[in-house]
Amino acid sequence: MSSALLPKPQMRGLLAKRLRFHIVGAFTVSMGLAALYKFGVAEPRKKAYADFYRNYDSMKDFEDMRKAGIFQSVGPK
Repeated sequence: MSSALLPKPQMRGLLAKRLRFHIVGAFTVSMGLAALYKFGVAEPRKKAYADFYRNYDSMKDFEDMRKAGIFQSVGPK
């Protein structure tokens, strides 16, 4: 009597159905995280490097380090 109340469980194709669902979910989550990393980390980092090197003077930096005594082979003037 109670067996008529319970629905029959799906046995055929259950693994394929569950895998399809989880693969789509994993792909969606990974694409979302990749976009979040690109726009949250990579793009600001590239912009920071571009801003730094836009006005960077390597000779001035070298002279400042030389005057501070960082180099052993180049003495202060």
